Amino acid sequence: MKQLILYTKPGCHLCEGLQEKLERVEVLFELEIRDITTRDDWFQAYQYEVPVLYRLAKKSEPTVGEQRLPRPSPRATVQQLQQMLQQYLSEDCSE
Repeated sequence: MKQLILYTKPGCHLCEGLQEKLERVEVLFELEIRDITTRDDWFQAYQYEVPVLYRLAKKSEPTVGEQRLPRPSPRATVQQLQQMLQQYLSEDCSE
């Protein structure tokens, strides 16, 4: 299954809004929520950037690991977010 990682922190309204929209998207994926306040390295990397969305690349892809996705606009609709995700997750369609 396709995997997305959302870096977030408590009290972040942008994070909550993006998570809510991701849960309403009709593209199948597994969403992992990572609270940056639980690890110093995540906090240092993302404290001024959350929400941050990554796609987890498959081992069969040339670039293995986490691949950062462009940050969607907070005003993006669920449909716009769905179109963006379809574009970036299309490489995983063979699963």
